[in-house]
Amino acid sequence: MSTFHYYNDLKKRQTNGASAAVIRYEDEGSVPKIVAQGRGQVANQIMELAKQHDVHVQEDAGLLSNLLDMDLGDNIPPQLYSVMAEILLLIEEMEQNY
Repeated sequence: MSTFHYYNDLKKRQTNGASAAVIRYEDEGSVPKIVAQGRGQVANQIMELAKQHDVHVQEDAGLLSNLLDMDLGDNIPPQLYSVMAEILLLIEEMEQNY
């Protein structure tokens, strides 16, 4: 008999604290890389720095989970390119409108 686990992201965040990952995308020819990541207080500091420097923050629990499993300096794997492209287009659109 199998046991099913249901995850509630809001409850998980309340229990474990915030999580954050930072990617850097240098130019059109480069691949985005993980440059920072953390949970709890480190994640809060990352988000505070992003706010202070007007860096857009995207909330995507599935993407974040994948990014937190990666090591610092890793390139974003091809499997995540489509999600990253959507986020980069969203950021570009927001920058043009604001």
